[in-house]
Amino acid sequence: MDGTPGSSILQTPLLEAHRAAGANLGEWFGCALPSDFGDWRAEYRFARESVALLDKNYRAYLSLTGPDRVRYINAILTNNIKDLKTGEGIVSLFLNPQGRIQAEVEAYGEESRLFCVSFAMIREKLIRAFDHFIIMDDVTLTDETARYGTLALEGPRTVEIVKRLANIDLEALPELGWKDSGVGSIPCRVTRRSPGGNPSAEFLCEQSHLPALWSVLLKAAKAHGGGPAGYTALSALRLEAGIPWFGYDFGEKQIPHEAGLENSHISYTKGCYTGQEIVERVRSRGQVNRVRALFKLSAPDLPAAETPILFEGKEVGHSTRAAYSPAFQSNIAIGYVRREHSAPGGELQIAGATATVISPR
Repeated sequence: MDGTPGSSILQTPLLEAHRAAGANLGEWFGCALPSDFGDWRAEYRFARESVALLDKNYRAYLSLTGPDRVRYINAILTNNIKDLKTGEGIVSLFLNPQGRIQAEVEAYGEESRLFCVSFAMIREKLIRAFDHFIIMDDVTLTDETARYGTLALEGPRTVEIVKRLANIDLEALPELGWKDSGVGSIPCRVTRRSPGGNPSAEFLCEQSHLPALWSVLLKAAKAHGGGPAGYTALSALRLEAGIPWFGYDFGEKQIPHEAGLENSHISYTKGCYTGQEIVERVRSRGQVNRVRALFKLSAPDLPAAETPILFEGKEVGHSTRAAYSPAFQSNIAIGYVRREHSAPGGELQIAGATATVISPR
């Protein structure tokens, strides 16, 4: 999952700034990003207790313009895009006809375009797939990945910092709601997120402004008892909250119900979309054979992705991602198991050690 990034992977525009700050770099979401800035446990505490500054430049940004843009994208994504208003956002999945997950896509409503955010590691594949569905529609798809970048603040002090720097009441926005504003002289868009109930704000700006914005946000974070955080801390935080990551914990091997995304990423009233037949068939059946679950591990070492999960010596699933959890004071992991083995408190085995089910999904 992480480690020394290769020369061929994508790089954050802030790479040199991170190196100058002594960050340990790794490969995350197919991009070279900070694993930590020297003490990942302190960075974890920033996000839990004060505020952490995050570099989220692993994303792809696509703009859709033209009179048919809403009808077009609503017909290929799983959530309800047609009712999206300016200033609102929603998260969806892009499925293949067999119902398997090809991408996680956030769509944001604007006056004259739809702004879609996904992952740079699948950018070219996603653009080809989106282009394939533009047939008779009056839609223009523009790749703006090289134009934009994103930074984020996360933690209990986020709300007051956003109010002071951008004059936005973050708590007045809906989840994924956004407002255009500025941080000093830097124009940016501020979006509300609440991963695991933790206050968070994302700042979208032109890439040329990223170094200056990082500097301003870093100064504010440090003034409020926080600082920069890398993806070792972030992975632990997301695992503790049971939040899966695209490309790690779900992807083209899963359908939405297996990944536990059927209530957050899908509309059941919007009409047809690619893969809908499979989604509806699973919903009418009422269950899937395997589900995503969170485990507390007795092993001192983290299991690799795809490590088999066993019950009485028989393979019943596999792990996807693991991290040490300060909250549980043990290693924890996300994985997939057969439904009958997903009850909280159940004991399985991963890498020869006990894996206790904390919760399904």
